[in-house]
Amino acid sequence: MQKIGFMGGTFNPIHNGHLLLAEWAKDYLGLDKVLIIPTGVSYLKAGTKILPGEERLKLVDLAISDHPDFESCDIEIRRGGYTYTYETLLELKQIYPGDEFYFICGADCLMFVDQWKNVKEIFQNCVFVAAVRDQASPEELENKRKELLNQFQADIRIMPFMKYSISSTEIRQRIADGKSIRYLVPEQVRKYILDKGLYRG
Repeated sequence: MQKIGFMGGTFNPIHNGHLLLAEWAKDYLGLDKVLIIPTGVSYLKAGTKILPGEERLKLVDLAISDHPDFESCDIEIRRGGYTYTYETLLELKQIYPGDEFYFICGADCLMFVDQWKNVKEIFQNCVFVAAVRDQASPEELENKRKELLNQFQADIRIMPFMKYSISSTEIRQRIADGKSIRYLVPEQVRKYILDKGLYRG
């Protein structure tokens, strides 16, 4: 049985903060590998300007090309309509039968995950890993964890994580303003974005 972590997101674009979180979780949880899964059409970000899925997947592939334990996954991009985490998880369990899944996200997600579609199926099929920076107090997080444990019998791990302030929004703005994004994203990603003229506005 493998321990497989997975991270979803628009990754518009993927940056070093995303990769650091994946690496941190791999070590902290003893994962065999981590799947990076760009969203197709996120219902939470409907109406916003996002690069086509194939382009964001290409950026992910470039970002993780030198990591033996990171893999990109296009199942959400291939799926039509809005993207829901529970559907992705059920599909992953068909692809990797018998393996154990760890859903890696920021602690802010923990505070409203009970509003997600079919959240019970998410908790039934994976360990939920919430990475803590400074989004919420330890008391708030522990109270929420206990609430979800009682309501859904969820296996929720609170993972301490280092502070960082990189965001895809900031990176897109810097590109639009003609500023450097060197060291904010992997070098292969930076070169591809510049060569293709992405996020120029």
